[in-house]
Amino acid sequence: MRKILVTGAAGFIGFHLAKRLLDSGDTVVGIDNLNNYYDVNLKKARLAILKKYENFHFTKMDIANREDMKRFFHTDSPGYVIHLAAQAGVRYSLENPHAYIDSNLVGFTNILEGCRHNKVKHLIFASSSSVYGANTRMPFSIHHNVDHPISLYAATKKANELMAHTYASLYNIPCTGLRFFTVYGPWGRPDMALFLFTKAILEGKPIDVFNHGKMKRDFTYIDDIIEGVVRIIGKVPQPDPRWNGDEPDPGTSFAPYKIYNIGNNNPVQLMKFISLLEECLGKKALKNLLPMQPGDVPATYADVDDLMKDVGFKPKTPLKEGIKKFMEWYKEYHSM
Repeated sequence: MRKILVTGAAGFIGFHLAKRLLDSGDTVVGIDNLNNYYDVNLKKARLAILKKYENFHFTKMDIANREDMKRFFHTDSPGYVIHLAAQAGVRYSLENPHAYIDSNLVGFTNILEGCRHNKVKHLIFASSSSVYGANTRMPFSIHHNVDHPISLYAATKKANELMAHTYASLYNIPCTGLRFFTVYGPWGRPDMALFLFTKAILEGKPIDVFNHGKMKRDFTYIDDIIEGVVRIIGKVPQPDPRWNGDEPDPGTSFAPYKIYNIGNNNPVQLMKFISLLEECLGKKALKNLLPMQPGDVPATYADVDDLMKDVGFKPKTPLKEGIKKFMEWYKEYHSM
């Protein structure tokens, strides 16, 4: 039986991952600060489900608190760490940049130090498709350079990858970074498009459609994300003997370090996404067409070849099916 720390356990991805691991018989220790970035009641509802499991142990904690994190690692001694806690959101980083420094940089340093001093077997951490920033070559590949972020959120995620590589190199900590591409599904975040659009359409209110609907996103269903993460837990990275400092490959390393994209490998235009949503709801959306928002990118598209090659998995849930499952959950959760 594995003992796995899941940070951000009350969050969208953290909740689904913890539940999957608990169902598999693993012991999960979860931490979350339950901040009010979005509805705390939604986070508490997720936690209430997890707390029904005897093999789940939860501690309310802020990963940015150095002493608390040090004590936690010393006392709980997890064998594996899946770090999902972070200050999320591209647009919010324009309003409150310090929240991203505290959580995504200071907090991640505390995670790395905990892994360093407690012989963690594998650290898996959440990165983001946003690290591709100003890149326009599609599909986005882990073997492409990602040195031009266009939001502070993206910059902190790129920094996490660099920090993890440093610890993998210096202290031989196996580290795997996962670049998630537009995750959606039941129990999702209220600040994400699917949740926002659904709520507005049902209430007869207009939806904000940025870049006049020309955005493309690689929407990835939550179950596909979780399947990929679970498979990667046992795929502990090894130094790549082919890595060459004269022609450094950003996706691998001389250290025990690896990066993967987890996306649907099938970008969909925002207007198509909205039309599928309208079809599932049986109601038309009132669209407020707006220009591109600062920090946003026009398109995301994941190359998942490395994920397929290394763990034999490629996300496969069709968008229409995923939206339908979200609708069913949304109506049940809101007693509609």
